[in-house]
Amino acid sequence: MTFRNVLALIAAALCLLALASPLGSVAGVSLSLWDDVGLLVFALALIAAVLGIVSRKLTGGAADIVMLVLPHSGAWYLIARLGIADQDLQAGYWCLVIASWLAAWIFVDQLSAKKPKSPSLQRFYGVVVPVLFGVWLLILWETLVRGFQVPTVLLPPPSMIGARFAASTAILWADFQQTFLKAVLIGYALGCGSAFLTAILIDRVPFLQRGLLPIGNLVSALPIIGVAPIMVMWFGFDWQSKAAVVIIMTFFPMLVNTVAGLSISSQMEKDMMKTYAAGYWQSLIKLRLPSALPFIFNALKINSTLAMIGAIVAEFFGTPIVGMGFRISTEVGRMNVDMVWAEIAVAALAGTAFYGVMNVIERACTFWHPSFRNG
Repeated sequence: MTFRNVLALIAAALCLLALASPLGSVAGVSLSLWDDVGLLVFALALIAAVLGIVSRKLTGGAADIVMLVLPHSGAWYLIARLGIADQDLQAGYWCLVIASWLAAWIFVDQLSAKKPKSPSLQRFYGVVVPVLFGVWLLILWETLVRGFQVPTVLLPPPSMIGARFAASTAILWADFQQTFLKAVLIGYALGCGSAFLTAILIDRVPFLQRGLLPIGNLVSALPIIGVAPIMVMWFGFDWQSKAAVVIIMTFFPMLVNTVAGLSISSQMEKDMMKTYAAGYWQSLIKLRLPSALPFIFNALKINSTLAMIGAIVAEFFGTPIVGMGFRISTEVGRMNVDMVWAEIAVAALAGTAFYGVMNVIERACTFWHPSFRNG
């Protein structure tokens, strides 16, 4: 029996358990699944669908369509039911929530098992699977927080965060400009650029490797909460001090990876360049830098997230009345946790997009690398 069939049988068992369990109570009146036609139809349809998958009577495109529509429509109905006032959710409701999640898991497993020959379809499935995974994290977050009536000051539901996000776009955009477009991008460019040039210098003058690399290691080990206040005193409260923190955080990863990448070329390749009378700079540009590109882009991708973290944390220690770190620290003090999560969402989206851009550029520049040959 496959893992997919095990999930299907568990989902069917949970639906059957929901049919025999109380759904909840409203104003002290106990309700079962038989009192809610919508949820009853959903439970019966889900039982039929998962049993069809186990018996192989539901396969191919029909199975994909059913397992796309059924659990997601059911999840929407289950979340909509959370709006009923004075209700106490019981075992039947939670059985249906878990069954819906398992059905969505089956659908994602079906998509992951597909091996399309078309590169565009491969990229499509590569995007759809993590998106569905993220959507279901939000669905479960919304359901659990509202279902168990978790205080919003501890953890607000995604719907509340989304509402605050939509109502505060002007503030979020100003914070994004201050933190990302100024501190992060400028610090990232200066940190990675200076580290790259330093790596070339170390490669050109080998004895510097013994002196500069330990110093770079020392700088990378400095705690950000200790460096940030010093940078504020040196460069002021504006974005310049945050960019300085980003430079410190991104310098060492870029330096180490570039030095390692420049040494990856084999001695045979270097000897071949010498037989063609190639000088140092010709060998560097035509042989060693192309070989080092995977290492360099690895550092660029690592630094794309480190830069965001460094800039936000640095803003905790002094900034104008704008910026993601400033907003997070201020709104936490005011107990506006939904605004804090909205800022976190902006930071996560910006960091993910930045990482994705670096990944796309890497793919364009290192298409010859074995890891991309099948892409």
